[in-house]
Amino acid sequence: MTVVETSTSTVPLGGPSLPQERRLVTRIPGPKSQALQARKAQAVSAGVGITLPVYVVAAGGGVLVDVDGNSLIDLGSGIAVTGVGNSAPRVVAAVTAQLEQFTHTCFSVAPYDSYIEVAETLNRLTPGDHEKRSVLFNSGAEAVENAVKIARSFTHKQAVVAFDHAYHGRTNLTMGLTAKNLPYKNGFGPFAPEVYRAPMSYPLRDGGLDGAVAARRAILQMEKQIGADNLAAVIIEPIQGEGGFIVPAAGFLPTLLTWCRANNVVFIADEIQTGFARTGHMFASEHEGIVPDLICTAKGIAGGLPLSAVTGRADIMDAPQAGGLGGTYGGNPLACAAALATIETYEADHLVERAAAIGRVMSDVLGAFAAADPRIAEVRGRGAMMAIELVDPDTNEPDAALTARVIAATHAEGVILLGCGTYGNVIRFLPPLSISDDLLREGLHIVGDALALS
Repeated sequence: MTVVETSTSTVPLGGPSLPQERRLVTRIPGPKSQALQARKAQAVSAGVGITLPVYVVAAGGGVLVDVDGNSLIDLGSGIAVTGVGNSAPRVVAAVTAQLEQFTHTCFSVAPYDSYIEVAETLNRLTPGDHEKRSVLFNSGAEAVENAVKIARSFTHKQAVVAFDHAYHGRTNLTMGLTAKNLPYKNGFGPFAPEVYRAPMSYPLRDGGLDGAVAARRAILQMEKQIGADNLAAVIIEPIQGEGGFIVPAAGFLPTLLTWCRANNVVFIADEIQTGFARTGHMFASEHEGIVPDLICTAKGIAGGLPLSAVTGRADIMDAPQAGGLGGTYGGNPLACAAALATIETYEADHLVERAAAIGRVMSDVLGAFAAADPRIAEVRGRGAMMAIELVDPDTNEPDAALTARVIAATHAEGVILLGCGTYGNVIRFLPPLSISDDLLREGLHIVGDALALS
């Protein structure tokens, strides 16, 4: 086996050739990871949290390998980023080739064709057959900020509505759009003005309210508390991410969209976590057949390189003045090369269908857990974006303590797992689409064992 020497260990190289197995040779985290964590505490701001302090030296397929030689099952994909897998062959080849040509010019100074090709590809892939434009940035939060700028420029209005349980980023404006206080907002205000919040459709916690009825509830609040004449945009995640993988009831999104179209309000779909095959469609908006005015994308767009985009109706996207959109690094040529190779991989390797198949496996396994354990109030999600919500079965109150115990026990057994939810009581499953069924099932059953023992 090819190996790479590091200052702390000898480990296998990453990529798809990495052995696809869970292998524990130390306790988690191991001594070398613990030593690095001690260095992190001395060198890195304490404001940077760590979910699981295993320090990675290789990754590929469905596993991560740490400095201690442990091979862990990856059910997080770097928060839905490495959908095509770590070091996917097409991505590695494309970025390597671009690296040998040039690394940066700034598209706004001396442009290059790969930026245009990414924009053309996004215009083709996103819902709707209308004329579109795209603009590239670096992060999801940056995409959201610019979508709001574009909407305000187009409508000449200022107010923006986000929803209960929403997560849109960590910049000042996007913190204002985000609902959850800890850890995202606490102590960081004041936030940008003219940001308002409306009730979300949350079937488990709103009595299974019909989607259209739930939308009319939100619309009434927007009309009475803000006024359509003041509202530039509504922004919503078609499936909420950090808020708990909440899937709104059928009809909620279309009803909102219809109202927005009738009132010159830009409908922005934040598809940063749901986009690029994750839910069993290329974009989650497709599940209800909606065509947003603007779509924000990031995470799964470029195989792990930093890139984001806003794509939408040409008349809206062309509203800002020349020079009003852009940035030094937005659409960096390395990231553009990675994006083109990543999207080619989604399409050539049929990863939309693979995500749907992963979803069926997870639904079956997690559904069996729920049938046997009343603490699982709901299994929800779509495709390779699934979650379980844990509660006290006597009261239906969120059980964050149980959730934390299950995640910690799963980590100790060598499975990367993430929590989420406004109440801290949701476990989310975001495996790379390159994971095997056997490895996926093994990881899920380790979660089940942890739940049974917690």
